[in-house]
Amino acid sequence: MSYTLLDSAAAGGLFVGRAWNPAVQGPSVVVVRDDQLVDITSKAVPTLSALLEQADPAGFVRAAPGPVLGTLEEVEAIGIGKADLSRVHLLASADLQAIKACGVTFAQSMIERVIEEKAAGNPDRAAEIRERVSTLIGGSLNNLKAGSPEAAKVKQALIEEGMWSQYLEVGIGPDAEVFTKSPVLSAVGWGADVGLHPISTWNNPEPEIVLAVNSRGEIKGATLGNDVNLRDVEGRSALLLGKAKDNNASCSIGPFIRLLDERYGLDQVRTAELDLKVTGTDGFVLHGKSSMSKISRDPTDLVKQTCGPHHQYPDGFMLFLGTLFAPTQDRDAPNQGFTHKVGDVVEISSAGLGFLVNTVRLSTECPAWTFGITSLMANLARRALL
Repeated sequence: MSYTLLDSAAAGGLFVGRAWNPAVQGPSVVVVRDDQLVDITSKAVPTLSALLEQADPAGFVRAAPGPVLGTLEEVEAIGIGKADLSRVHLLASADLQAIKACGVTFAQSMIERVIEEKAAGNPDRAAEIRERVSTLIGGSLNNLKAGSPEAAKVKQALIEEGMWSQYLEVGIGPDAEVFTKSPVLSAVGWGADVGLHPISTWNNPEPEIVLAVNSRGEIKGATLGNDVNLRDVEGRSALLLGKAKDNNASCSIGPFIRLLDERYGLDQVRTAELDLKVTGTDGFVLHGKSSMSKISRDPTDLVKQTCGPHHQYPDGFMLFLGTLFAPTQDRDAPNQGFTHKVGDVVEISSAGLGFLVNTVRLSTECPAWTFGITSLMANLARRALL
């Protein structure tokens, strides 16, 4: 089966990213021109992070010369889960940026987090608790804005019913949940395997918009991400968030960053529709959606809560904005909900941003992460780019 990178809505967009360049045994900064990957790596932009630090990244990219590394069709033809160091293939659309993520940014998905906690990671109890909470809340979560007086009323109602949870505070309170999703350079890109910690038996993909933000807190672009989530691990304790979120190959970003311009800006981010498809080797197919129009916090607010006088990111950061998607469709048995199986193919897409496709494996079976900051600096130095 073949998979594509960009859709028809991407026409006219300015897409940048990273590709493995076998000629230099290292990553190159690339731009998509006429369905070709053009290498624009230079001393001015040795990294994608450095490109986003330019005063005018879009203008720089349009004028930057460079050789063609290959075509999108050639990358697609490699297939998924088959990248090797002897061929050009896409890497995660991030390098030196910190990889941050916002949780519980949709009031509706907050309910699923409360359920996870109350069920203590046990899917057998989840259905009963889900019904109770849904009866209590009804439709009062529609268009609920975090930190508003209306949100405070919902929070109080849940507390009075014995449904207090730390997820209530970050879901509809004034302060967002912002955490470190993955170490610098550890994310994987289009076509790669994504990993599940082998202790998990209840987990799911999380389709999200990811913002590319520079050191000045300026939002320069948007891409897609899979914030792979272990529901049972996080459900046992919120203090296990690191174990639930940060494992080998558990973060996917790509296929490219679309630089914001007059064709695609923050208004398009705010109204983006994300589609998810999971196809299992067992014939199971799951379809899901996430609508950015239903987010409880504006993307600019999430960026301000992440960086500013209270916290700086000298190399910029990538910011996962959260998801409305929380799967409840049963896969194997009634009331057990959805969980991944090894071999699942996950497709995340959004008009104008393209497709992010990955295959699910155990983290212990995904290629080990070995190319870190030291390796990148050594490679760039050998190429006289530093």
